Amino acid sequence: MKEHTWHSASPEATRHLAARLGRLLKPGDVVALMGELGAGKTEFVRGLAAGLDVAPDTPVSSPSFVLAHEYPGRLPLVHLDLYRLDVIPPELLPDLEDYLFGERVAAVEWAERLGGLVPEHYLEVRLTVTGETTREITLVGHGRRGEELVAALAATPEG
Repeated sequence: MKEHTWHSASPEATRHLAARLGRLLKPGDVVALMGELGAGKTEFVRGLAAGLDVAPDTPVSSPSFVLAHEYPGRLPLVHLDLYRLDVIPPELLPDLEDYLFGERVAAVEWAERLGGLVPEHYLEVRLTVTGETTREITLVGHGRRGEELVAALAATPEG
């Protein structure tokens, strides 16, 4: 398991880091976002969308009430939000499996609620509030692909 931590001074810095990651993503990659309410999970997904070349005028918002939003870009991005699900109902399993094991990039807020549905290879993103606008962002690579992403992002210039 490979891990690296960044410090973000603002929502813009969080989006910038996520956009750098978005440029590295490939079909089938899963980004599992974890952190308390207001930690910046949706800001991170906005950055991923930018890095995946989702049109800049496309509003990227949390799909809290509909489970998923899909965005076209260099690669299709599906943004899942599991906040309202204490338990995943069986009728949602086929859709979740399609999102998590398909040919798009999946960004999952409140990913800890996936339980056994988490793929073998994924990137865990832990966002921790450290101040009013500051965050600690820890990326943990699970499986070969997750570890590749952590290493590649740590090696890319911040500019």
